[in-house]
Amino acid sequence: MYFHTALHRDLISSMSTKHPPGQQYDFLEFETEGLDDDEDALHSFGLSGGGGCGSGGGLRGRGGGRGTGDRYSGLSQDWGATPAGSKALSAPPARKQQQQQQGQGELEAVTGEMERLRLKEEDGGGNGLYHQHDDGVGTLESSDEERQDDNHYGEDTYSQNDEGAGEEDEEEEGEVGVPEYACRYCGIHDPACVVRCVESNKWFCNSRWNTTGSHIVQHLVKARNKTVCLHPESPLGDTVLECYNCGCRNAFLLGFIPAKSDSVVVLLCREPCLNMGALKDMDWDLGQWMPLIEDRAFLPWLVKVPSEQEQLRARQINAGQINKLEELWKENPEATLEDLERQTAEGEEEGVAVLLKYDDGYHYQNVLAPLVKMEADYDKKMKEQQTQEGVSVTWDIGLSKRKVATFKFRRDEQDSGLTIGDELRLKLDGFTTRLHGVNGGKPWEGVGNVLRMMDGEVALEMQDPRCPTEITEGYAIEFVWKSVSFDRMQGALKTFAVDDTSVSGYLYHKLLGHDVEPQTLRVAPPRKFSVPGLPDLNHSQLQAVKSVLQKPLSLIQGPPGTGKTVTSASLVYHLAQQGVGQVLVVAPSNVAVDHLTEKIHATGLKVVRLAAKSRESVDTSVDYLCLHTMITTLATPEKEELSKLQQLKAELGELVPQDEAKFRQLKRKLGKEVLKAADVICCTCVGAGDPRLKNFRFRQVLIDEATQAMEAECLIPIVMGCKQLVMVGDHCQLPPVITCKKAAKAGLTQSLFERLIILGLRPHRLQVQYRMHPCLSAFPSNMFYEGEYSFSLPISVPFFHPFFLIKLYA
Repeated sequence: MYFHTALHRDLISSMSTKHPPGQQYDFLEFETEGLDDDEDALHSFGLSGGGGCGSGGGLRGRGGGRGTGDRYSGLSQDWGATPAGSKALSAPPARKQQQQQQGQGELEAVTGEMERLRLKEEDGGGNGLYHQHDDGVGTLESSDEERQDDNHYGEDTYSQNDEGAGEEDEEEEGEVGVPEYACRYCGIHDPACVVRCVESNKWFCNSRWNTTGSHIVQHLVKARNKTVCLHPESPLGDTVLECYNCGCRNAFLLGFIPAKSDSVVVLLCREPCLNMGALKDMDWDLGQWMPLIEDRAFLPWLVKVPSEQEQLRARQINAGQINKLEELWKENPEATLEDLERQTAEGEEEGVAVLLKYDDGYHYQNVLAPLVKMEADYDKKMKEQQTQEGVSVTWDIGLSKRKVATFKFRRDEQDSGLTIGDELRLKLDGFTTRLHGVNGGKPWEGVGNVLRMMDGEVALEMQDPRCPTEITEGYAIEFVWKSVSFDRMQGALKTFAVDDTSVSGYLYHKLLGHDVEPQTLRVAPPRKFSVPGLPDLNHSQLQAVKSVLQKPLSLIQGPPGTGKTVTSASLVYHLAQQGVGQVLVVAPSNVAVDHLTEKIHATGLKVVRLAAKSRESVDTSVDYLCLHTMITTLATPEKEELSKLQQLKAELGELVPQDEAKFRQLKRKLGKEVLKAADVICCTCVGAGDPRLKNFRFRQVLIDEATQAMEAECLIPIVMGCKQLVMVGDHCQLPPVITCKKAAKAGLTQSLFERLIILGLRPHRLQVQYRMHPCLSAFPSNMFYEGEYSFSLPISVPFFHPFFLIKLYA
């Protein structure tokens, strides 16, 4: 994208002379031949010289510039204009002559009042300005107070003449007073100062006033949007900012460089175009690249900063109101600040705050269950709002012989919350199917699971083999929200309250915060604490393992780089050697579970990774340990029959009902055999509620990264008969991710790990870290861990020591 700098200078100079800082632009309404009053056009009378640039104007390059249409620099003699800020006196044509006769006296009164104001201005008695054109029609540019008086005068006069026409004026008053491109925060509507967010279709100005960043930048950050468009009447015209080379529209990556041989500036994105070797041959000085956003605001030559007078006259809004307004827009995109004030006055629904101690399991359920439901409702609303239409799809056949649809997703995976294994619905309307003659002309939809995500592209493996692969355009994509996770949390809360056998009596009272006498388990300590396949434990890790093996409830705090995973795997090995049953190992994320599964497998234990059915087609580093893979390696007659049915299903796409029932029965039977033979079963916290584990009981449970899981989430594996619970994490790091701010404010972000520490349960802290140089670890050690951090190598070791290189690239 090119911008002519010479034109830019002329426009800025023109604007500075024609429009002094703080001046409000007048809006004039007029009638044209061939148009009735309902089709009257509203034109800006303040920016006749500036505006958008056409293909021959000040914008060229990728995307092209769009002209902003004709500009009117004045009114002809037969056009009647109303003063800016007053109501438009429009009426049906049939009544015009009658109203002119009836209003002759009022017209003379208005003319007399205007003459009086002119004489007052000549005497220096006011700040209004009166201009008379050659045709005798005058326009009045008055101060704010005088404009307000004129508004009242016009209202009273017109209401006496025609009440029906006055009602029409009331409907049009909002459009005349506040244009649609006014800043949604403060109301500033200078075309040179406002920018439109393309994703939300809302206008914001480049003013920061009492906040830390400009209004447009604050909205982009809070709404997680990136694309902006300038106003058609801005100096650079109706332009979507994008990279000249690749078309990237991320405003936070865009910058500009001046060309050497022409008076233009070129927009380029920081990554990857700025560092591309191909662009170095162009006549551009890449070393002068500067970002378009600096100090949390757009550069003033691109988007003008409103003057201090304009900001004083604008609506005053603070950071707290901006945050609440952004949250309100997620539920109601058209909400205004008045709606926010009304909602605040009426009071918001607040959840009951979490407690440190609870009377019993029912009290515990009654407090947490509504907060979990609040989070579920909010999550559902946010997912269902992320509908994308007009999507182009390319079709392919996956390794599983299923149809795979690949498309571009408009948001990053972090912004959308999309993860591998999630379900999306692909839809086609009836018009598109009839146009291509598919599906009998009826609307089509199919559900699939996210197979992979890379560079904004999403691969969706379809569940239904009947897909319209001949159509590649016009698809709509919707999130399929599933309540499985939240249903299992609610089920765990209920089980904890009503089932006395779900946990031991000691754990029941400790989790509720009751004072209980400490207990010690009667177990023989191992002769050797070192574990095959894992590094030897340091003194803090060894002390933690010794203590945990003898207690029914233990916390292990592992600061960054202190070997939490090695300690957890060693502990699981010793728990499995006690012979009291299978050990259940869980974590809130699939990545953490996979990593811990590998470490436990290295010790020689029989470990099975139970993955969700929606993730069985996802490639991971522990595929060979997953249940759905291990059942295919069994040497049993059932396995042979299962393999035949699976091959038949891959060829045909689906089985007849009788064969499908047999196929599922064999999978359940073989899966149960594999799970029963395992020493350790690894899954996510939510995965512990999988129906395949319904009849399993686990006396020993270890929860890794426990501080990143909601309290109700941790309860799912605990209520499966736990008698010895070990939680590993660090409450000084990331808390649970709660999207609903009402639930977060009520305390849902507090993990079970953290609550137990507040109640006085002292964790075993790992003190030797292997990841950082002592110079880097000194600050977190003193700030968060009372200076107990120690380093495994002396401080004299340089940063480029092989130890750090191995850790960096491992």
